[in-house]
Amino acid sequence: MESKALQKLAAPARLLCVLAVLLAPLAALAQKAPDALVRSVADEVLKIVQNDQALREGDNARMASLIEEKIVPHFDFERMTRLAVGRPWREATSVQRQSLIDQFRTLLVRSYSAAYTTYKHIVIDVKPLRMQPSEEDVQVRTEIRLPGGAPPVKVDYSMVRANADWKVYDVVVDGVSMVTTYRNTFAEEVRRGGVDGLIRTLDDMNTAKTPPPAAGVQKQ
Repeated sequence: MESKALQKLAAPARLLCVLAVLLAPLAALAQKAPDALVRSVADEVLKIVQNDQALREGDNARMASLIEEKIVPHFDFERMTRLAVGRPWREATSVQRQSLIDQFRTLLVRSYSAAYTTYKHIVIDVKPLRMQPSEEDVQVRTEIRLPGGAPPVKVDYSMVRANADWKVYDVVVDGVSMVTTYRNTFAEEVRRGGVDGLIRTLDDMNTAKTPPPAAGVQKQ
């Protein structure tokens, strides 16, 4: 039999277990659906841009800061990097893998912040998503409507369920996969100088004065 002391310690623990079981369904209900998450983030970012003169004038550094704060937390950079590096990821050391993740994250933030400062007065239409509750991997389709009669840009987000959240692991712009585009580039760099050579190349790109062009995003 349990001693009284053990019983006193066990009672709160049992209560916590009961509460956890009862609250688990509520947490699942509170989780935003992937399309709702994309819509809420897009609306928030657009509202900030509309009310910030520096962003409207194309301040890349300020846009990068906004992306870090509002968008980066919803991306799975480890998965994105692993997919973009491809087979060499398996042979990379833990230190190399972390360097690749850090460099790739910096590359994406710099290049896409520079690209999207050119888009002004846009409207983002997030298409409704039909999914089963058990689905773990989905694609959220959106359309960026540009001013002046320019053709819209289709941007789709591949998202995976990560614990209680949904995370983006690829962005497809007008049919062009960001991950696939970078994979082709990275493969060439690895052939030239191995994983360390790829890391050096990414570092050079990230320290260059002018951000590299964003994969899949065409200049206006």
